[in-house]
Formats: sequence, structure tokens, C-alpha cells
Amino acid sequence: MYYIGIDIGSTSAKTAVLDENKNIVELFSQPTGWSSVDTAESIGRTLREKGYMVEDGGVVSTGYGRVAVPFSNKTVTEITCHAKGASLVFGMEDLMVIDIGGQDTKAILVEGGLVRDFVMNDKCSAGTGRFLEVMANTLAMRPDELCTLAKHGGNTSISSLCTVFAESEVISLIGRGEKKENIAFGVVDSIVRKVASQARRLQIGDRQVVLTGGLCECDYICDALSKELNTRVITHKKGRYAGAIGAALSGM
Repeated sequence: MYYIGIDIGSTSAKTAVLDENKNIVELFSQPTGWSSVDTAESIGRTLREKGYMVEDGGVVSTGYGRVAVPFSNKTVTEITCHAKGASLVFGMEDLMVIDIGGQDTKAILVEGGLVRDFVMNDKCSAGTGRFLEVMANTLAMRPDELCTLAKHGGNTSISSLCTVFAESEVISLIGRGEKKENIAFGVVDSIVRKVASQARRLQIGDRQVVLTGGLCECDYICDALSKELNTRVITHKKGRYAGAIGAALSGM
């Protein structure tokens, strides 16, 4: 028996397949594109090609486009799924999960593998993957290139929390001849300060803080968050799949 979790986010869709012993047997992702319905159909085809019959049941969807999966048996909120998935990925039931997604950022307090409390960002995209993407485009870079370059910069800040105004700040800095690495530093620093401010609204205590979501693969963001929160923040190569893994667990 296999359990399938599908997490359709605003920018990418992640799929996880677990066996009955909670072993992860399959992980894959793809861009969400403009249509969550088309993305869901594509995921269904991929799963069938890999030998997983989605019609047999055990499919749970979550995320921005969770209602667009026609072969899903039920939908579960991403807060619950990220808590469950992170607990399995990191092998601990008491932790704080910080998930930096494409359109929102979540800080989730987990106790005994269950959600105790959480906070999400407001409607503004500051502190999200979308913010990073917009700033990277302004600098004619990929988001991962910007994160890497930010390690070598400093002494520059982006004061605006609004993505539109922040982009104008970046353009002004470019016009003044500011070094690209310093602008990159300012962009990442802005994201980290926003995310850390959210996390501090919860009682972290001595819990391990873990980073999931699309930006969890950026070592510099993980290190910068550790410094800002004054505690060690860890990540995992499967962290970006936490929502999908948690969805699969919810199907058990």
C-alpha cells in the first residue's frame, strides 16, 4: 500500500510517495505554472507512469492548489502537513518549523508531532520566495545566484517591506553604483529580518528550529536566520517536500 501527498504551491508543486512503514519511496517536483488543474493532471500522469495507481485511493492534497486535484481523496491545510512532514524529515516531534514559500511564510510550533501554534505573514509578499524572485530579476540574476552573492556583501539595507517599493529601492541603489553583492546582501537581510520577526511571535524556547520550503536549500539564508534568531537553524535536502510528505502521512 502506498500513500501519496501532493503539495501544489504558488510556484512549484511537490509530490511524495510513502509506503505503509512511512518510508519515503518517491519525491519529485515541477513548476506549478499558471494552472493548478493542468499541474495536477501532469502529476497524475507522472505517478501512473511510475506505477502508482492514483485511483486506488490514499491521495491527499495540500497547498495553494489543493482543491484542483481531482483524484485526491481529501485535502488538508498546509500548516498541518508541514508540521507532520517536518517531524518525519527531521526525526523529531518537538520543533519549530519555518517554511518560506512562494507567496507566504509560516512559522509553526510543533509539539508531539502536532501543531500547537502558528503565525503566517500578511498579504504582503515581503519575506517570501516571490520577494526574492522579483529582486533577483531586477538584478538580472537567478534567486540562487543572488543568495550565493549575498555572502560576499554587507552594509546595505532594504528598508521597505512592500515589494514594489523595495524594487524601487534596489533600482535606486543600482543607479548610485552600489556593488551588486551589497544589494544582494540587503535583499536577503530584508527577508531574514521579516521571517525572524514572525518566528519571535511564538515561544521558541529550546526547541530545534528547522527551515523548510523552497529557500531551505540556500545555506546562506539558513545561516543568516541562525544569527538573527540567536539559535541554530537546520535544514534538510528533503525539507522542500515537507508539505507533500505531511500530506501523504495524513492519508494513513
